[in-house]
Amino acid sequence: MTVDAVSAPSSIYTGTKTDPAARKQTMDGEVFLRLLVTQLTHQDPSNPMDTNQMISQTTQLAMMEQLTTLTKNGTEAFALNMRQAATALIGQEASYKDADGKTVTGIVSKVSFAGLVPQVTIGDKSIPLDAITGIASTTPPAGAPAA
Repeated sequence: MTVDAVSAPSSIYTGTKTDPAARKQTMDGEVFLRLLVTQLTHQDPSNPMDTNQMISQTTQLAMMEQLTTLTKNGTEAFALNMRQAATALIGQEASYKDADGKTVTGIVSKVSFAGLVPQVTIGDKSIPLDAITGIASTTPPAGAPAA
């Protein structure tokens, strides 16, 4: 007996604002498990499912879930690093290019984490962290005469 693959709709409304990529990963695991149960339920007793194949499929599912977790952890670590880098700029002199391509320099007075990329405030402008083109220390190096 042949079992047709379980097909999943490309878009499911779940009532939550889950990231589509995360929703897809969860759905893949669910679809795999439904397919496995369907295969086991409808298998021919005279020709049972190959246990090696079942173990291989289970291992692939576990690997997929681990890769998904690793990707999520990497993304969170990157976001944390960006926040730390932005926070370290407070009180430092930073430069960026304005809309005209002119380099603007000023002291970073605050940081906002409201968006995906931290925003640093230089003067009265809010600048994305990845638009910063240069940093200079506002304190003189050790042994240098104070101004």
